[in-house]
Amino acid sequence: MVQAIIIALSIIAMLFSSTSFATTKELGWVGCGISKKAYMSDLADAFALEKGIKINIQGGGATKGIREVAAGTSDLGGSCRFHLPDSDQEKDVGFEPVAWDALVVIVHKDNPVSNINLTQVRDILLGKITNWKELGGEPAPIKLFIRKGKISGVGYTVRKLIFANSNQEFVATKQFDSTGPLEKAVEEDPLAIAISGISSAQQRNVKMLSLNQRTPDYDNIKSGQYALYRPLFITFSPNSPNIVEIREFIQFAHSATGRRIMKKNGVVPYLEALRLVMKQVEQDRRAQKLSNQEITYE
Repeated sequence: MVQAIIIALSIIAMLFSSTSFATTKELGWVGCGISKKAYMSDLADAFALEKGIKINIQGGGATKGIREVAAGTSDLGGSCRFHLPDSDQEKDVGFEPVAWDALVVIVHKDNPVSNINLTQVRDILLGKITNWKELGGEPAPIKLFIRKGKISGVGYTVRKLIFANSNQEFVATKQFDSTGPLEKAVEEDPLAIAISGISSAQQRNVKMLSLNQRTPDYDNIKSGQYALYRPLFITFSPNSPNIVEIREFIQFAHSATGRRIMKKNGVVPYLEALRLVMKQVEQDRRAQKLSNQEITYE
C-alpha cells in the first residue's frame, strides 16, 4: 500500500513537472547595449518573477535588435533608432517606444572642460576643432572616439540630430565596434571625447559635459530643456508565434512597476514625458538649421 502511494505521488509529480515545463516560456532579446544597461536587464528580471516568463538577453547593437527580429531569429529587440527607410532588412518590424534617452558628450573625469555647445560638437566631429584649448581646456590634441559605421543607434542619431544627414562623415581618431569599449576607452584616456547615451554613460567613470549650459539630468531631459534626446524602442514582429507574451512584456514595461524600474536606473519612462514627442519636431528643425549653419550656439 505504501509503495502504491509512493508510485502514485511520483506519477503526479512527474505530470506536474511536465506540465510546468511545457507551459514555461522563454523569449529571446537582442539589441543595443544602451537599452540593455538602461532598463532591459532589470526589467526582464522583474518580468520573470511576476509572470514566469524568462527573457534571454544578448547585446549586439541597435541594428541587430531590428534585423534579427525582422528575420525571425529573435522574439524581441532593443533599438535606440527607428528603422532605416530604404532597408529591406528592417521592414515589417514593430517599434514600441518605452523610454527616453539623452545623447551625452563624455570625456575623462579629470578633464577641466565642463560645457560644450552644439556648434562645437559639430566642429569636433568635422575635424574643425582639434585642440582642447579651443574649448577652454589645456593645450592638447583632442582624440575623437566614435562607433564604426553610420547606422549604430548613437551614430545614426548624431548624424540625424546634428547634421540632418545620415551619411555625414566624421573625422575620428579611433573607431569602436560597440558602446562598451568606446566608453571604457574614454575612462582611460585624458584627451578623449565621445558621444554616447546617458543611460549607459552614467554607469561609467566618465564626465558628462553640459550641452548649451544644460546638464543632462533627469529633470532637463524629461522637460525637453536638454538639447539631444531620442526614444528607446522595444522591437518586435507582429507575426511572431510568441506575440501574446511579447505584448505582455511591452505592457509590463509601461506599467507602474516597469516605469519605477526605469526611473530607478535614471531613465525617463516614455509615457511620463509625452511632451517630448513634439519637441522631436523642434530637434529636427534645429538640425536642419544647424547643418545649414543658419544658427550658432554660444
